[in-house]
Amino acid sequence: MTMSATHPVVTRKTMHGLLPLWVGIAVYTLWLAAGNALLRDPDAYWQIAVGQWILDHHAVPTTDIYSFTMYGQPWISTQWLSQVLYAVAYAGAGWTGVVVLAVAALAVTMALLARFLDKRLPATVTIIFVATALALMAGHVVARPHLLAMPVMVAWVASLVNAMDRRSVPSFWLLPLMVLWANLHGGFILGLALIGPIGIDAIWHAPKTMQRALLLRWALFGIAALAASCVTPYGWDSLLASRRILNLGEALALIGEWRPANFNHVGPLELTVLAAFALALWRGITLPPMRIVLVIGFVFMALSHVRNAEVLALLAPMVLATPLGRQIGGPQMPAANHVSPSRHLLFAGIAICLIAGTFVLASVQRYMPLEAAAPAKAVTELQKLKLSRVFNDYDFGGYLIARGVPTFIDGRTELFGTKLMVDHNNASGLIEPDNLFRLLKDYDIEATLLRTQSAATKLLDRVDGWEKVYSDDIATIHLRKPGAVHSVAPAVKAN
Repeated sequence: MTMSATHPVVTRKTMHGLLPLWVGIAVYTLWLAAGNALLRDPDAYWQIAVGQWILDHHAVPTTDIYSFTMYGQPWISTQWLSQVLYAVAYAGAGWTGVVVLAVAALAVTMALLARFLDKRLPATVTIIFVATALALMAGHVVARPHLLAMPVMVAWVASLVNAMDRRSVPSFWLLPLMVLWANLHGGFILGLALIGPIGIDAIWHAPKTMQRALLLRWALFGIAALAASCVTPYGWDSLLASRRILNLGEALALIGEWRPANFNHVGPLELTVLAAFALALWRGITLPPMRIVLVIGFVFMALSHVRNAEVLALLAPMVLATPLGRQIGGPQMPAANHVSPSRHLLFAGIAICLIAGTFVLASVQRYMPLEAAAPAKAVTELQKLKLSRVFNDYDFGGYLIARGVPTFIDGRTELFGTKLMVDHNNASGLIEPDNLFRLLKDYDIEATLLRTQSAATKLLDRVDGWEKVYSDDIATIHLRKPGAVHSVAPAVKAN
């Protein structure tokens, strides 16, 4: 009778502790099956190219070597370590390696989030938060450095929030995470910025006799974290690089992921914000003041730039978890304090199955970036011309870098600056047609490589002095050639 009475309880504890594992497995499996979706961003090409350059030269870049418009100008890569990891994955297993690395990082991220929430919230609520996070992040889940930094971001913020919940200070053993984050991606600035408000909340709710000591310890931790963030090949310059990106102003609005949220249509972000507002009104959810500031800050970031939806998706639930768990009821059973031998066997068996499944899926599914961003045939023809000054479409920049063709512009937005970004956009889209001819003249352009369906391509078809030498469904090449007659006559409407 005793065994029968206790057995169900042990089972529930076991399942409770394994929820993060099942989340990680589910995310890994689903996204690996949809792996080509992670290669839809053309920046993947130049990220790998930079990583390979670092491996070949045993150094990090300090000046531009990929464009002819900014060649030799100061440029640093604050995400150099991620680029090296992607380059190693690509060298070892091609695009399959890149996808597996990126999907593994995403799975670990969601497992860490589920582990944090599972200790504070009912399993159903944890699953809802995880599913909502995946929906919010879906538009920005691409094989780029930010994905490799996500597990570090979640682990860092989870440790800060743990300290806030305990009215304590994070361990200084957390600092190596900041060093890692600072070398993986420029988003580490957010991790530094969160120390202040989270520390204030911990100090505010601590007993008055402890507040002064806590203030000093949080201040020391903040200074140490700032110093740790400078342990990169670039030192202090890594801190300044993020500011240069945010100072691009109107150029950011030209890039889809940097645009503000658009409530003219209903998407995951809009639905999440409205649903959260409705829930707060319905259940009367209350939060301490500083946590309100944090959540509102995450919402503002997501509304300002859609790429920050991942910040809202991953960090807001962690800030909400403890007070929300107290109000709606947290886990009924404590998590296990040790890992049993049977769990070790379970983990080993799951790892073997995942590795085997990865090899099987990789053998039957071909991972490749979108052809729309890789004008392979056009670039092959372009290289035969042996030109050095080509006016290219923005989305083609990453592929040109991978093929060793100097770019006019590419995804390294902070290098090219606001004016050139805006001028190029207005020229290629014929928002300001004069800009196209001015740029072609000022930069002594020898040829253009633009999308076949772009407005600038259609115009060059009708302009003397430019000869169409190649065209397919993706890209068209126009060669500057004095005396060339336009290839397409302007349409004339009959009276």
